[in-house]
Amino acid sequence: MSRVSKSSWRARLIVLLAALVLLADQVTKVWIRTHLAVGETLFEWGIFSITRVPPNTGAAFGLFRSGTVILIFVSTIFAIMVLLYAFTLYRRFPFLDTRRNNLAFGLILGGTLGNLAERVNASLGGVTDFIAVGWWPAFNVADSAVTVGAVLLGISLLFSLRSS
Repeated sequence: MSRVSKSSWRARLIVLLAALVLLADQVTKVWIRTHLAVGETLFEWGIFSITRVPPNTGAAFGLFRSGTVILIFVSTIFAIMVLLYAFTLYRRFPFLDTRRNNLAFGLILGGTLGNLAERVNASLGGVTDFIAVGWWPAFNVADSAVTVGAVLLGISLLFSLRSS
């Protein structure tokens, strides 16, 4: 594969995956907001449930409550950094240029944009969370994508360090 087509492939993979995650995240959040009242449960199965909880004004685990402006700033900077990597900076960091890492970057970018969209829309009062698993704080599709992407990236980087 030539460098030009590989470059095009990288950026397309990251942007396409981010767009799919963003779409899935926004569709599920809109559905939850229009069909469930806060506190209402769609269904439960063991420790798993789909329950609309009050809007989250902070980050994961309730960190930075009411820190919307800071979270918008950090999310925007992070999204710009991932896009810069996808289109130009990959040349400076060739060890990051793997399919697994690009998949991780797409997941992280899509999730970041999903939650950013809700933080920017102040009328929502915060990010919509609705997936509940046991005692774990409720989360959403965007949170899941960011978490899976970060774990995938971390594992990939650990393996790349071990092999060098």
